[in-house]
Amino acid sequence: TLFLLATAGWRAWETWTRNQAAEASMLFDRAVQAASMNDLKSAKAAAAQIMENHASSAYSTPAAWLAGRINYESGDSKSARAQYEFALEHARDDGVRQMARLRLATLHFEEKDLPGAMKLMEAPFDPAFQGLAEQLKGDLFAAQGKPAEARAAYKLALEKLGDKSSLKPLVEIRLDGLGG
Repeated sequence: TLFLLATAGWRAWETWTRNQAAEASMLFDRAVQAASMNDLKSAKAAAAQIMENHASSAYSTPAAWLAGRINYESGDSKSARAQYEFALEHARDDGVRQMARLRLATLHFEEKDLPGAMKLMEAPFDPAFQGLAEQLKGDLFAAQGKPAEARAAYKLALEKLGDKSSLKPLVEIRLDGLGG
């Protein structure tokens, strides 16, 4: 009898899990479709539903990222920051966490919260993100009136971005603006 109850409980849990994943998938599809049709209210509502009811699903981080982008582009940086913080906390992939850190640091920088931005930049970045991270660090140091540190960060950014990066000319301009 105990075995039958355990088996029934296990099957019920599997069914519930499958249903939750299917619902999160459907909501994410709805959010993406709404965003592509410029129905931002519906896109944000579907993303919020995923984040609230399916926070542990694989769809929660992309939903938060989508809502963050929509809010940022709509001028609501406070809400965008909340969504990117959610993405940072719930991301299963270290690369996504690093992208969220960069995005959050950029938002803090734009809001003139230089200490908040620098705090997000403290932990090391993987080589794939190091060029972007060093560019942002250069911007932060320049904004703090630390030209030597900004120059060093921009030079490292140029080294890490590589020759084919579309960001390289922008970093070179910033470096030149500091006197090379």
